[in-house]
Amino acid sequence: MSDAAPHALLRPRIALPFLIVALIWGSTWYVITGQIADVPPSWSIAYRFMLATPAMFAVALVMRKSLRLDSKAHALALFIGLTQFCGNFNFVYRAELHLTSGIVAVMFGMLMVPNALFAQALLGQRVTRRFLLGSLVAIAGIALLLTHEAQLARLDGNIPLGVLMAVGGILSASIANVMQANPTGRALPMASLLAWSMLYGTIIDIGFAWSVAGPPVIPSSTAYWAGLVWLALAGSVVTFPLYYSIVREIGPGRAAYNGVLVIVVAMLISTFIEGYEWSLLAAAGAALGLGGMIIALRARQV
Repeated sequence: MSDAAPHALLRPRIALPFLIVALIWGSTWYVITGQIADVPPSWSIAYRFMLATPAMFAVALVMRKSLRLDSKAHALALFIGLTQFCGNFNFVYRAELHLTSGIVAVMFGMLMVPNALFAQALLGQRVTRRFLLGSLVAIAGIALLLTHEAQLARLDGNIPLGVLMAVGGILSASIANVMQANPTGRALPMASLLAWSMLYGTIIDIGFAWSVAGPPVIPSSTAYWAGLVWLALAGSVVTFPLYYSIVREIGPGRAAYNGVLVIVVAMLISTFIEGYEWSLLAAAGAALGLGGMIIALRARQV
């Protein structure tokens, strides 16, 4: 059970990673759109983790973390590889074929709900009334942002399928978030667990890509490869150790509130790069989302 103090987020060792993750992941939603235009999504994901995996092993070695895992730990790494580094990303990339990146990012802001429920069911972490109140406020804000995005966006794809894919991504990420914080995961060095998880995920990604999209498609665009490097190194190798550590420190429910901040960062980036159109609806949604986050993060146990 999480016993983090209500003001744990104010501690620099939690607040700084929280902000770094939000800033980086806030940029990745836009970068992903350049990864699915000319290359099958499954191969873009496979390339991402083919690059991220050796980098993650290198991080573990530099940190002098043991890479030896027992069979139970390998089983957990395989599970995280399947759910986080294969299932989650394959759902997300495919969701962006049918929905705008902004809508998918906003939907992911609701990650705190399954995170809290899975944490209660699997880790015995109590969901408090204050957390539920904050979540309701934040979800109301996310609903306003989602409405604003839907009004602005040209949704030419299969919208119900896109929503279904986004929900699949949310659930896949959530179960991985919670399971890595179980007793087996907590006993392992974070870098070592992630290195093996990414390796298993990469192997599954390659097999899945080949089965659904055929032989590899190699893009020639410099922008594509630059985006891939950013997603692999910054968006994966830097952020996942930080985010999973936050999950262990303050609990999966409160850690998922990082997604609300990610939405705001993504919207700010979109304002300067894509000419995002702010409105009273969007401003109210952002304010409610951040307000709900503050209320929930002050809950003692989530």
